[in-house]
Amino acid sequence: MKLQRLLPLAILATTSVLAAPSSLFEDAQQVVLGGAEAKFKGIANQYLSEAKQAILKGKKELQTWYHDGKEFIKQNNLLYELVRHPAFSSYSLRVTEPKLCDSAVKQMSGYLDVADDKHLFFWFFESRTAPADAPLILWLNGGPGCSSSTGLLFELGPCSIAEEGRNVTYNPHSWTNNANIIFLDQPVNVGFSYADGSTTVNSSPVAGKDVYAFLELFLKRYPKYSTQPFHIAAESYGGTYAPNFASVIHKANKELKLRPDDSLKHINLDSVILGNGQTDPYIQYASIPDYVCEGPYAVYDPESPQCQSMRTKVPTCQRLVKSCYNFNSKFACLPAILYCNSQLMGPIVQSGRNPYDARRPCDRSKDGDLCYKQMTWIENWLNDPKVKTTLGVDPEREFASCNMEVNQAFVANGDGAHNSAALLPDLVNDGVRLLVYAGNADMMCNFIGNERWLDALETKFSEEFRKTKGVPWVTLSGGNVAGKVRSAGSNSFTAGNVTFVEVYEAGHMVPYDQPEAALDLINRWIMDVPLSVQDVAAEAASIPPL
Repeated sequence: MKLQRLLPLAILATTSVLAAPSSLFEDAQQVVLGGAEAKFKGIANQYLSEAKQAILKGKKELQTWYHDGKEFIKQNNLLYELVRHPAFSSYSLRVTEPKLCDSAVKQMSGYLDVADDKHLFFWFFESRTAPADAPLILWLNGGPGCSSSTGLLFELGPCSIAEEGRNVTYNPHSWTNNANIIFLDQPVNVGFSYADGSTTVNSSPVAGKDVYAFLELFLKRYPKYSTQPFHIAAESYGGTYAPNFASVIHKANKELKLRPDDSLKHINLDSVILGNGQTDPYIQYASIPDYVCEGPYAVYDPESPQCQSMRTKVPTCQRLVKSCYNFNSKFACLPAILYCNSQLMGPIVQSGRNPYDARRPCDRSKDGDLCYKQMTWIENWLNDPKVKTTLGVDPEREFASCNMEVNQAFVANGDGAHNSAALLPDLVNDGVRLLVYAGNADMMCNFIGNERWLDALETKFSEEFRKTKGVPWVTLSGGNVAGKVRSAGSNSFTAGNVTFVEVYEAGHMVPYDQPEAALDLINRWIMDVPLSVQDVAAEAASIPPL
């Protein structure tokens, strides 16, 4: 695996509809698992229910029609509801309603179509508990170039990949226990997302515009999810994506306040959540020698040639990254990525350990390029044509957990050397909360660097945050000390405005390594209750007796 490929991850004619159920999806969403002969051309028809086949019979490709006030479309021999928005004429949503993974909750999946050439796949799950009152979370994995299906099927989704990809199992620690969650594959050509022709996206700001349009269309069609708090949660290179996307949403909200438009939704952006993210490379690259040489799971002796050599490379790496910050061009940023990845991340790969979990060895011949064989299992399950048809995906489209061509395009544009943390102060100062959590066994985006950049972040809570010391984070259900927490702006009765959590015994993917603790963390954060019982106890102790 090359070092620079390291993952930190038109109006159509309408016609009348055939007799159909009151909801076109309600009785038409079960997959035909048997070997019945296909009634129509195309692989998809082998796996469509008889109800859907009846609805589509006689319809032409890309034909649209109305039923019960909703617009539908036939595309790739699949049935979708078509959602348009007057303010986003070049965007539309194609939506179907699967019953996979967790059939007990309402689901939507499909595509955001952008100007007829970009198509972003999404999969939405309602909360298992009180969905009308639950917050909405947008989950993003990183790469760049890696599918958010990793988070769905390997970490925090309602089901977990199992049996080498032949099955999925119920996840009792899913973040959907108390939240409505959208898993989005972006940019184009990631996961099930695709482009027509040579269209590509190679920068986080450009991707952010598409994400904002997606949210506006989604919330226009499903307004009940627009009334509760909205959170962007992201992991790894998502630490670069999320600040950019949140900034786009925040600016759009302010613009909407100045120029009201009844067709647009104010998105209730409540917080940005970054898990083992790559956000401020100037600080984070410099932390690598400290982590791999002196961290809790050091892989090199502090006096070893590797450690001595890595420390000498930090000044050059930081000089190059600083140039990227100053000039903001790929000609300044690409050299920084190439140098810092090869000289500082290179030794991580060469250590023989799992870069995402220093506690574990990695045999890529057995574990795969990303050191987790479950990545292949995910590909096996999602490439089952029955699954793809149910999700509204062309069964001939191939799924891959990570697309290295997308990865390389972002690298070549220097995207990962930009300072995404610089976008956060405006949000934080305007009341958008910020949670940064990091598993302490991750070498790729280690907890030391994540805590340092948060310490350096200049907001109205900076002085308070820098004075804080880490206190134990104890899970409510198990009573286990799961890590340390620092928080500012909490007033002892909230989870805080700027909060950092070091998660013990967890690698890059915290919800995978510590599912119970991760669920405790996200539940308390979205409910805005303290992560440390010590804060509450101290406040209670200060109240005099009656």
